[in-house]
Amino acid sequence: MRLSGNIEQAHRQATFIARTLIALSVAAFAAPVMAQGVSVPELGRRFASVQQAVDAIGANEGTVLLAPGIYRECAVQTEGVVHFESAEPGRAIFDGVACEDKAALVLRGGGASVVGIVFQNMAVPDLNGAGIRLEQGNLMVSQSLFRNSEQGILTGPDEGSTIRIDRSTFSGLGRNDGGPSHSLYVGDYAQVIVTRSRFERGTGGHYVKSRSPHILISDCSFDDTLGRETNYMIDLPAGATGEIRGNFFVQGANKENYSAFIAVAAEAQDNSSAGLSIRDNVARIGDGIDRSSVFVANWSGQRLALGANQLGPRLNAYEAR
Repeated sequence: MRLSGNIEQAHRQATFIARTLIALSVAAFAAPVMAQGVSVPELGRRFASVQQAVDAIGANEGTVLLAPGIYRECAVQTEGVVHFESAEPGRAIFDGVACEDKAALVLRGGGASVVGIVFQNMAVPDLNGAGIRLEQGNLMVSQSLFRNSEQGILTGPDEGSTIRIDRSTFSGLGRNDGGPSHSLYVGDYAQVIVTRSRFERGTGGHYVKSRSPHILISDCSFDDTLGRETNYMIDLPAGATGEIRGNFFVQGANKENYSAFIAVAAEAQDNSSAGLSIRDNVARIGDGIDRSSVFVANWSGQRLALGANQLGPRLNAYEAR
């Protein structure tokens, strides 16, 4: 099967970004762990911990700049707008410490951004350990890597805010026991936008689960070939409008649920799904897997806008459920 030029280019780009981020984070492990340097450029000061830097910004807007190193600490933001940024993308690594038994970064201020940071090995008693727990406010994430944890990003509801994720990788995330938990789980946010990102090697749950009424997922790759006990690649359990376009999907062999790639309104019809556009995607079942599946399963009873998608053998385009 030959991919169209735009879709092939998007897939190559997502794969390149993922490999670059992984290479950068591996390089950090190969080098000696550096003394952690945390600064807030706007204040012209350095701090002994990430939390001290966040507290110094307070109700204002500022940047927490992280020097290369492994940070076995976490931080909680309760006010202001905080930009967390790695001085060298992929070389600042939050490793295995979760505040409030939630995440490395717990965000409930006026907004936040995260750029170039690696989050790994997050586990907590309720099995929802995440790199980021977003409880309110806008969030922008770019050039970041979430791996080998119970969840990558988990949010609460904030019907007035937006989540944007770009050029990031979610790898080795999710679980089914006691959860489930997912690579990316967005609650009742106004909208979620995921672009040029890679989802791979899931260990349970869904790759993207969103209760937002409006979504855009474009130019991403969902590589489930090394997934283990995974479910849907995109789950919109309460329905949604928006677009799913220009993505690459491959379903692996080891699934808890292989009945569909994309699920719409499987749990409820809280949001309209009328006109949800799903187009210009490439999807197939992995090599050597002798079974059938459905690209889009729709429980909403509403008419979706299915465009041209390139589907591999034994993959049906649509099923109303």
